[in-house]
Amino acid sequence: METIFGQLVSTFGWVILLFVGLGIFKACKPFLKGKFGEFAVSVHVKKYLTEEYILLNNCTLPDEQSGTTQIDHILLSPYGIFIIETKNYKGWIFGGERQKMWTQKIFKNSYKFQNPLHQNYKHQKVLEAVLSDIVAAEYLHSVIVFMPDCEFKTAMPANVFRGKAWTEYVKGFKEEVIPAMKLKRIQLRIEKEILEKSWKTDRLHVANLQEHKGKN
Repeated sequence: METIFGQLVSTFGWVILLFVGLGIFKACKPFLKGKFGEFAVSVHVKKYLTEEYILLNNCTLPDEQSGTTQIDHILLSPYGIFIIETKNYKGWIFGGERQKMWTQKIFKNSYKFQNPLHQNYKHQKVLEAVLSDIVAAEYLHSVIVFMPDCEFKTAMPANVFRGKAWTEYVKGFKEEVIPAMKLKRIQLRIEKEILEKSWKTDRLHVANLQEHKGKN
C-alpha cells in the first residue's frame, strides 16, 4: 500500500511540475519572443555589416514624460545613428505609416498592436535629447525590423523590413557624417545614460508603461 501511495505521489508530483513549467513558459513567452527578435538583429549586424558599425542592445533610458523608454537596438556608424525596433510576429501584417494601430492576422484571428513607427518615434526623440549637444537630429534614423515568419499584406514605409533586408537599407547611407572621435563621444554618452540591465530595470519600465497608459 505504501509503495502504491508513493508511486501516486511521485506521479502527481511530476504532473504538478509539468503544469508549473507550462505556466512559467506561457508567462515568459512574450519576453522570449522579443529576445529572439533582438538576437536575430545582433546576428544580422555581425554577418552583414562591417566592424565600423557598433550595436548597443536593450537600452533603457530615462524619459521625462513616462519615466523610462526602452530601445531594442541603437546602431552607431560614421553614416548615422539607427534606432531599431524589432517585432517578432507571425501571420499577416497590415499597416500604414499614419495609422495609429496595425493588425496582425493569424488564420481567422486578428490582433491590434501599436504602429511601431509611432513607438520608435518616441525612442528617437528621447535619444535626440540625450545627444542634442553632440549630433544633429537629422542623422538619427528609425528602422523597424519584423522577423521573416510574417508576411506584409499592405505596402510598407521605406524603413520597415522583414528579416535581414534592413541591413541593405542601412548600407545605403554612404556619406560619412560623424567623425570617429565624435562617434566615440556618442557611444560614451549613451552608455552613461543607459540604466543598469537587470530585472529591476525591466520591472520599473513595465510599471512606467502601465502608469502612463492609465493616464491616457
